[in-house]
Amino acid sequence: MHDEALDLSRLRPALPSPLEPAEDERFTRRSVTLLLKRDDLIHPDLPGNKWRKLAPNLRAAAGRTVLTFGGAYSNHLRATAAAGRLLGFPTVGVVRGDELAHRPLNPSLARCAADGMRLHFVDRSTYRAKTSPEVLDGLLSLFGECVVVPEGGSNALAVQGCTELGRELRGPAGTVAVACGTGGTLAGLAAGLGPEQHALGIPVLRGGFLGDTVRALQEEAFGGPAGRWSLDERFHFGGYARTTAGLHAFADDFEDRHGLPVERLYVAKLLYALTVLAGEGAFAPGSTVTAVVTGRPDAPQGPQVEPSGSR
Repeated sequence: MHDEALDLSRLRPALPSPLEPAEDERFTRRSVTLLLKRDDLIHPDLPGNKWRKLAPNLRAAAGRTVLTFGGAYSNHLRATAAAGRLLGFPTVGVVRGDELAHRPLNPSLARCAADGMRLHFVDRSTYRAKTSPEVLDGLLSLFGECVVVPEGGSNALAVQGCTELGRELRGPAGTVAVACGTGGTLAGLAAGLGPEQHALGIPVLRGGFLGDTVRALQEEAFGGPAGRWSLDERFHFGGYARTTAGLHAFADDFEDRHGLPVERLYVAKLLYALTVLAGEGAFAPGSTVTAVVTGRPDAPQGPQVEPSGSR
């Protein structure tokens, strides 16, 4: 089974993912070209950065049980469970929150369970300490030998996997932007881009901690800083899984303009941020901005919609 699990090519990922122009007067009137990097089309069950981050971790796991972490609507948990089903290895998902609060299972966790993932619920204080030896030892004593993959899949292997995204986009000077949760995709993207290119991260969580995380991930993956990158932390819309009526209206309009199904928790915030930045004159006339589309809206979501204007 281990040899079979290593052969991820049998899942037939669509790589490199397509790069599509998006004619949008909010950019063209500033003489800025907008491109969409359609990583959402890589694989139906492991789209976008989930493929790029999970693939090297799954090769390293070589068919052993993979234990990982996430919230009740975690895309990462869902992708890991799907990979386990498709490649035939066991998965364990450690879920933030008391079990009774999540029964019956929401559609996201129900899909994980249907794909064979064993769900283990822990209270929030335990979840915050999930990287401590005490918590990890307790989990491994409960589930046996496992390969532990961190929340969001962001570790050195994942960062190295995401450098290929940057390599696919290497070119002349320009900005490549991606929505950020745990920072792994941005860390790898920046390392793979050309020397004149710039990676822009749009965090979807509040907190201001992501810069340190990206630096630490690059240190772990490459031994030090790699590539040019920055963060704009203005566009989290209240925090992870939070949206506003205004953001949904923007996403609906973008879908109508471009025929692109817009995922709301990451991609909508990214596209909104780029539209605002274009209006602010942040991109030089004649430049190119590439938005990495990391997911699709067909996965079950649980966003909390806040009043328009709250961000």
